[in-house]
Amino acid sequence: MGSPPPLTGRRELLDLARTASGVLLHGPEGIGRSTLLAVLTADAPGTVLRCAPAEEDARLPHAGLVDLFAPVPEHCLESLTPGPRTALEAALLRGAAPADGRDRLALRVAVLDTLRALASTGPVLVVVDDVQWLDEPTADLLAFAVRRLDGLDLRVLAAERVPEGEQPTRLRCCPPGTLELPVPPLTDEEVAHLVRTDLGTALPPATLRAVQELAAGNPWYARELGRAAHTAHGLPGPTGAGAGSHPTGAGAGSHPHTAPATPTTGPYGTDVPPRLRAHLLRRVRLLPDPARFALLVASAAARPGLTMLRAAGLSDPAADLAAAERLGVAAVDADGAVRFRHPLLRAAVYADAPGSDRRRAHALLADAVTEPVERARHLAHAHPYEDEATARTLMAAADTARREGAPDTGFELAALAARRTPGDRPADRADRLLAAAEYACDAGRIEEAGEAAGAVLTESDSAHRRVRARLILLRNAGQALEGAGDLIEEGLQDALGDPESEARLHHWAAVRGLLCGELEEADRHARQAAEAGDTETRVAALATLARVRSLAGEPLAADAALEAALALSGGTGGGPESWRLIRMRAILALDSDRVPEAHEQLTRLLAAVGELAGVEDVLATLVALTRVQVRAGHCREALLTADRCARPLAEAGVAAAPALYAAALAATVGGTAEEARQLAGQAVRASEADGDRLFLLRALAVLGQAELLGGDPRGAAAAVEALQRVRELGAAMSAADPPLLHWYADLAEALVVLGETDEAGAVVREARARVSAATPGSVLAALERAEGLREAGLGRAKEGAARLRAAVELLRRLPLPVELVRTLIALGAVERRSRRRSSARGVLGEALETATRIGAAPLAYRAREELARVDAGERAGETGGPELTPTEARIAALVGGGATNREVAAELFISVKTVEGALSRVYRKVGVRSRTALAHAMAVTVLATGAAVNVGDDDQVQPPVQAVTVSQSGRVRFSRTPDTRR
Repeated sequence: MGSPPPLTGRRELLDLARTASGVLLHGPEGIGRSTLLAVLTADAPGTVLRCAPAEEDARLPHAGLVDLFAPVPEHCLESLTPGPRTALEAALLRGAAPADGRDRLALRVAVLDTLRALASTGPVLVVVDDVQWLDEPTADLLAFAVRRLDGLDLRVLAAERVPEGEQPTRLRCCPPGTLELPVPPLTDEEVAHLVRTDLGTALPPATLRAVQELAAGNPWYARELGRAAHTAHGLPGPTGAGAGSHPTGAGAGSHPHTAPATPTTGPYGTDVPPRLRAHLLRRVRLLPDPARFALLVASAAARPGLTMLRAAGLSDPAADLAAAERLGVAAVDADGAVRFRHPLLRAAVYADAPGSDRRRAHALLADAVTEPVERARHLAHAHPYEDEATARTLMAAADTARREGAPDTGFELAALAARRTPGDRPADRADRLLAAAEYACDAGRIEEAGEAAGAVLTESDSAHRRVRARLILLRNAGQALEGAGDLIEEGLQDALGDPESEARLHHWAAVRGLLCGELEEADRHARQAAEAGDTETRVAALATLARVRSLAGEPLAADAALEAALALSGGTGGGPESWRLIRMRAILALDSDRVPEAHEQLTRLLAAVGELAGVEDVLATLVALTRVQVRAGHCREALLTADRCARPLAEAGVAAAPALYAAALAATVGGTAEEARQLAGQAVRASEADGDRLFLLRALAVLGQAELLGGDPRGAAAAVEALQRVRELGAAMSAADPPLLHWYADLAEALVVLGETDEAGAVVREARARVSAATPGSVLAALERAEGLREAGLGRAKEGAARLRAAVELLRRLPLPVELVRTLIALGAVERRSRRRSSARGVLGEALETATRIGAAPLAYRAREELARVDAGERAGETGGPELTPTEARIAALVGGGATNREVAAELFISVKTVEGALSRVYRKVGVRSRTALAHAMAVTVLATGAAVNVGDDDQVQPPVQAVTVSQSGRVRFSRTPDTRR
């Protein structure tokens, strides 16, 4: 057989199906049964007997048998006894029927004997697709045979089309014990992947959402809808500023009379293609006109029911829908609700009706319903032309929807209002487009917001409206403000003489400066906005100023700006205006080690925000809460919160750096090092694409932490690369906030792992120069940990352990269990290498217990690894001087294998000078004075590293040397042996 078709999802189903001797896959039309059969039968060994009957084949006796037995070799038939052979040849239309009338039993025996003969020579696979159309005579033959083939190497795979919610009826064609597997619908994510793979490109987010809703997990429907939508839209480009496009949005160059993308095919958001419609409705089209119109009205209603249909003027809707119910299109529940068998059937009924009938149905429903939003929708579809009264009704409903926490609905209604606005009212149309854009921003619909605001920016001759459009586009850009300088400057020109608009634009300039790392510019623009803006703008500007001054290492100035903003907004109970301030206060508390306070504030804020906030507010609060949970040691909760960060953006079709950063951060403490590395790398790339240096700093820092988790030289080299960029970006921004100083400590730690102790010392000194009286204890502890590891790396293990114990004692007084565990592991490793095993076991045991309790899986793994090394050393009876560090061990192994200093440096991504310094320490610890003596020691045990290369000139050999062994963890250990000569 050829290669199976591409498959999306269903891996667990396939794994289960492969374990059974008989499988019956069942599900509705288009759900993917045939695709699954093709995958299961691909490259099947032995003989494959296959048939796939169509509906018209069901009336042809033995049609299925003819298909199944087509590949059976002629010699199998010739080996049959005469009676069964004659009956089988007659059924296969290869001979005349027997004259004595015994053909029925003879035919069954012939089929059974043929299958036995085939199975005696190798595996046999019987495959029946669309078994519901298998003709009855063939079905009877299979039912007879499969009950009598137990113990033979024969499998049966069948697939049956079954309406939604019903059970298969052809199980008798399968052997006893057959596994019945319903084929489930695809998830929304799998549908998105399927459509993208099928088209070779992504659909716009709004269109994809419509396809997902209508397909309801059915892959055939999804492909057909996706292809039709793709044809209607043409090849889509980038889906908005948040995805890396220019922040002016996709609509900046729109035709003056275009409006944002809204459902133009009624309530369903995308069209149902004619071919699919014809297939789904082939019997519905034969219904009488009253029944078809009743179905149409039900398809157009938001919540169809018999009461509503009667209110819309249908005299006997139950009778009208009875025929549709018999066809399996729709059903009437006991409470009178009308439910369609599948969402696509409902959309197909609507799309298939003439436009005049659709308008009539909406007009009747507009008179029947009282809810303002639904009534406005029906009015819009009942009057698909410019009409000011309809436009006003739609705008009123849009405002209602937004106030009720439904910005998606508000956007769609406002966009319809813009479409219905008469051409001689351009100002009203622009105002409605701007409202639609604002509602789309609230809903996270980036592409639609950009189209609506961009259309106003292109066509409006009002400077005030152009300023509003630019402000929406700036908000719509999310973190990607690096390229928004022209947008702000042009806005300031339009806003000249309007202090409030100027202040809003100055605030955006401040936000841009903050994100791009231009702290002085951000400070200047924030102060200008805080002096001249309205209350809302002044509050926002003061909040931004607080963030800028916090980054600059001025916590008192940050607190003062924040308190001024809170006073203006009415305090912490001031409603939506105060949300950002509460979040900022929590972040400042977190940076000052007041973790419980930060956690309480953000938890209360998230509960207060509820469904009233836009996507940006919810995302920012969840990201901040993830940070707090990580530092508080709530590692499992952090993973869940980070997952919540991604949901609203995934629904909007956007991958945002803050959400990726939160996921990476949570993975460093609650996931795996590999997950953390991958997510952090994605966050770095997203931040770079946005030009967002603020989140780039954080993403790089998390990437460095993730690489450090392994504790090996290669990971440390990658960590240094990421954290050096943090250091450079921080210096360029003149930043000095507590998180940055934490990251300096991480950089120093990574440098120590690589043996770059001099550079590590320089980094610590640079960080300490920025320490002030307000510097929180966690920063001091992190720097103390880095210095302790550096001391140990220089061979001063006693001094290093003392510094690490001081850091531990400082952290015991702070609510920072993750930092405490990191420091305990560092102390345990130093104590172990110094052969103080009892002390090492104590601190590592505490680290493991704490890490396990808080769910810090990667740190628990590190603690177990170190404890295992303690036990391994004790079992080996190691004595003598300190053990080598990981980098020293790796260098010793490479040099012992014959590598030159330059080759070692290239292999470990460190400098030659570092290799030379590390070798000096290795010689001292091992008790040798030359490369040759070290190489000889390495030869005592065959190592798994490095091919032999030329060894440099020898110095004098100084015995005694140490024998070298490689532990299970891959670490090189040296133990005293008798004198060894060259």
